[in-house]
Amino acid sequence: MANQSESGHIMEKTEQYVLHTYNRFPVVFEKGEGVYLTDVDGKQYLDFGAGIAVFALGYGNEEFNNALKEQIDKIIHTSNLFYNVSLAEAGEKLAKASGLGKVFFTNSGTEAIEGALKAARKYAYLKEQARKSATAMETLYAPLRSALNDRPLDDQRPRFASAADRVSDAKNASRFADAAVSPAIDTGKLDNASAASAQAGCAGDADDGAAAYEIIAMNHSFHGRSVGALSVTGNPHYQEAFKPLMGGVRFADFNDLESVKAQVSDRTCAIILETVQGEGGVYPAEPEFLQGVRALCDEKDILLIIDEIQCGMGRTGSWFACQQYGVQPDIMTCAKALGCGVPVGAFVLSEKVAEASLVPGDHGTTYGGNPFACAAVSKVFDLFEKLHIVEHVQALTPYFEQQLDALVEKYDFLTARRGKGFMQGIVVEGRPVGDIVKAALGNGLVVLSAEGNVLRLVPPLVIEKEDIDEMVRRLEKSFSM
Repeated sequence: MANQSESGHIMEKTEQYVLHTYNRFPVVFEKGEGVYLTDVDGKQYLDFGAGIAVFALGYGNEEFNNALKEQIDKIIHTSNLFYNVSLAEAGEKLAKASGLGKVFFTNSGTEAIEGALKAARKYAYLKEQARKSATAMETLYAPLRSALNDRPLDDQRPRFASAADRVSDAKNASRFADAAVSPAIDTGKLDNASAASAQAGCAGDADDGAAAYEIIAMNHSFHGRSVGALSVTGNPHYQEAFKPLMGGVRFADFNDLESVKAQVSDRTCAIILETVQGEGGVYPAEPEFLQGVRALCDEKDILLIIDEIQCGMGRTGSWFACQQYGVQPDIMTCAKALGCGVPVGAFVLSEKVAEASLVPGDHGTTYGGNPFACAAVSKVFDLFEKLHIVEHVQALTPYFEQQLDALVEKYDFLTARRGKGFMQGIVVEGRPVGDIVKAALGNGLVVLSAEGNVLRLVPPLVIEKEDIDEMVRRLEKSFSM
């Protein structure tokens, strides 16, 4: 056990050598067991923050820990130049749980967002190149047909009917133009100006491609702090010091379908949103809104990117929160509880998008998909099934919500509860929520805050009724401080 001076020494050393980008609470955690954390001074804390919605299985799960130890003894890293067993197993389990087709493993949620944005823009780029090629060919149908000795153009031109064709069509369009036009020039049946027009039209304009594509994001959203993720984060506070950010991003109001529709243009390639806004104040999507956005995307051939980084992996009572709405995204991001403490994230693509977007050389990562991280992911899925985690969240949510609603009813400064499953927020008025968070920590309770003076509770998914009761007891004690 460390004394106070030793605890203070650890904090001082951290501040001396680690870049100060976090305003940390003056606590040094040393170990965890179940749903409790213990600091270096031996004090225990009931954890209703779970490392910001990460430690779904709680602390000290022996089967999970042993799986990681076994993988360490085998191999930790190989690079993506080679296959590994854990990658195949984790990829299969995540793809099946999400109902999507292909997985790309990253090291964090922010990186997953970056990959999702790249995939969406590459998909739009290839679609646009195919459209330009087809348009150019149709425009030149008559002269080319004549130049090709009246053979039907359909016998000569590439086809663009399916998403899978877009990759090969975009690459082959200019080669087709060269093959079709050059003989015509040689025989004098097509002049040089017309030939140049045909070749340029088929090739498309490589320089203006991605810059022409727009993405619609939501106000009060949070997707990460790297440049791309920050560009689609709807909070000026995070963005201001780092502008200019990625261009082509428009913002709409969450849960306002008409606001989203007003931002759609002929250049819109994707809409990105969280099923439950976490940092933005714990706002779940309304069914009519999320289903309406899905229908809008289907109508306009726009990709829907759903961020399930915080609300996914069983936290709301289903593998992923969007599944409760009957909505399937084209691209989905996840992280946090995906590795239960091991740094790992992923973006998952539908077969349609996977077949017509990223190819070798477009995207990569040194550590992503390594054997150690993927062993964690694979074991997480196994334990979720074995322990019936999703069903447990479903069964205990009514009691959790009932206890929180009772607090709102009891205290005038608590004005509302909102959330889904084990992702809950209580709106606080008349006093800073930060004061409550600090007081709770003093009473051995870890809770979080969110935008809008909201008290956020995202506990491990293995809590029981007695843990909820103890949380209420400690929280009420904190209200009086």
